[in-house]
Amino acid sequence: MKESFIKSTIILIIGGFVTKILGMIIKIVNTRLIGINGISIYMLIFPTFSLFMALSQLSLPISISKLVSEDKYNNKNLVFSTIPIIIISNLILIIVIILSSKFISINLLKDSRCYLPILCISLVLPFEAISNMLRGYFFGKQKMLPHVISHILEQIIRLCLTIFFIPILIEKSLIYAVSFLVIVNMFSEAISIIILLLFLPKEIIIHKSDIIPTKKSIKNILDISIPNTSTRVIGNIGYFLEPIVLTLGMITSGYSIKYVTLEYGIITGYSMPMLLLPGFFTGAISSSILPVISKAYANNNLVYIKKKTKQAIFFSLIIGIPATLLLFLFPSFFLKTIYGTNYGANYLKILAFPFLLYYIELPLSAVMQATNKSKKVMLDNLIGIVIKTILLYLTSLFHIGMYSFIIACSINILIVTILHMIHLNNEFV
Repeated sequence: MKESFIKSTIILIIGGFVTKILGMIIKIVNTRLIGINGISIYMLIFPTFSLFMALSQLSLPISISKLVSEDKYNNKNLVFSTIPIIIISNLILIIVIILSSKFISINLLKDSRCYLPILCISLVLPFEAISNMLRGYFFGKQKMLPHVISHILEQIIRLCLTIFFIPILIEKSLIYAVSFLVIVNMFSEAISIIILLLFLPKEIIIHKSDIIPTKKSIKNILDISIPNTSTRVIGNIGYFLEPIVLTLGMITSGYSIKYVTLEYGIITGYSMPMLLLPGFFTGAISSSILPVISKAYANNNLVYIKKKTKQAIFFSLIIGIPATLLLFLFPSFFLKTIYGTNYGANYLKILAFPFLLYYIELPLSAVMQATNKSKKVMLDNLIGIVIKTILLYLTSLFHIGMYSFIIACSINILIVTILHMIHLNNEFV
């Protein structure tokens, strides 16, 4: 089990590093090709994109990963019986997006330019959901290579399509170019699905009974997916409301919609991605530790769980502390080197230390999910999001610009991380 955890983590770290480099290149290319106005529009609709992605997946990747790792069930039925569920739920979401995209763009985001990009989200959802569901199976088997290869190829396809099509589309319209940044995910995820299917065991024979969901499979999956989906939905609703509440408060405080859109785009398009770069390491730890601890918890091996949790925190801080210090001391250097701009340096410097807690929040959340504490994860995130949303509006009335957003984000990270640590400390100490 120890060897599997270390091997899985190393593979994910290497893969995560490569995909992060490719992701950085894609962000640089996007920034250079569509400019700050295009990035601002994309980042304005991204919370909506994230919300619908969370709903489309129903946390099935986590459910499948946990159940497959326990090795107690019919894995074929667990995986393939979820496909009809994904198809039906995504058809419903597509209809919802088509009917609501105009209302969201005009009435909530206050920017009619967001209409077409939001409409394009409907094309991406089924591909994203199936791709992540298949990844969940391989995570459960602690086979990380298929995920890494598919993710790298996915990024390469996204980069190539972006370089080829964006210059053509931006000549016609900035909105067409931004919309393509959404649609390109459909093509990259389709490639990812094909790669993942090729890695499935060749001897698998799929019968009709494997595709038809059984009562037991549905119950086992939903027992895990409902609280996890609720957690993701809560987080994404908060993320969805973020630009809406911020815009409302800032306009009330006397700021223009142009200022809000531009500054929000700078923070979420430049500052936040820099802070999330070390996240590939903690994300690798989280993905690796979930199936390992799920299996240990099924065997009631609490000593092992406690040991692995401490290791996860320790390894996260090894990367997190140097990254925090570097981003705090040299924010302009990193922004200029990667994005060719100094925009967001002041925000990056202030957010660096609060994000140190975020780097350990991810593995803590994975441990809680693996030990059947998904409902507590959901509650912790709900508390954090409610407080963040209230603070977002109240602090924006103090006329301190986007620092109201910085304050709300920092307190949210602090609250959620501390609550996770309290729950795990009560359980294993």
